Amino acid sequence: MKTMLINNLIALLDQTFPGINRLFTSPVRESDGHEKWVDFVGTFYHSDCISSKSLRAFYPRYEKWCRKNAYNYSYEKAVEIYALAEQSVTTLPKDDFTKSLILMAVYQLNSLCETIATVKYNMTQIATELPEYETVLAMHGVGKTLAPQLIAEIGEVSRFNGRTSIARFAGIEPPANQSGTYNQKSRRISKQGSPHLRKSLFMVMKAVLQSKNQDQPTYQLENSITNRLCEIGLITKHLMKSVLMKS
Repeated sequence: MKTMLINNLIALLDQTFPGINRLFTSPVRESDGHEKWVDFVGTFYHSDCISSKSLRAFYPRYEKWCRKNAYNYSYEKAVEIYALAEQSVTTLPKDDFTKSLILMAVYQLNSLCETIATVKYNMTQIATELPEYETVLAMHGVGKTLAPQLIAEIGEVSRFNGRTSIARFAGIEPPANQSGTYNQKSRRISKQGSPHLRKSLFMVMKAVLQSKNQDQPTYQLENSITNRLCEIGLITKHLMKSVLMKS
């Protein structure tokens, strides 16, 4: 849903202020989930809002906007924005109808982001009261968003006999394929367990494999494996072993 709303807003901006979303690299604000570029186009919805004025008149207004919305101000960024506005070729005019389209898209996206930020905050508040929260959060690849998800999807760890049990519960344990003396070693994961836990574990493993932190045991295990599915399954079992040992 969020991706759809972002794409919708960018599609509109391509007709009023193309490329403005790529000028801002600020991370999502944790307090309300807002992004700087989204709030910016809520005020400067069209390149003519900027290019119709001089740079000397624009940068004080941009500085005032940054302070009002609690964002960092940079004169160099104001120059970049002004240069982009001057070079922009638009297909929608600067009028009330275009403004209403952009503002509605911004409102929808910010409303969803605020809801997500509230849910994340409540999840974190509940998760911090659990004894296993710090253990899960300390694991490589797990952050404040994934930690509550993993805790919620795994549930009570003591009900599992070992890491293999959790791996089967998640559906990442490769099923046996044996016949007589034949024993297939490279097998696909079963995908018969919890899809939500499997997705959460996949996100953790994605972060581990992208970080390439050679000091982490999970990365060292990954270097000895060539098949990506097998890679994710074995590293996840290694992660689950850590959960059981520290719980």
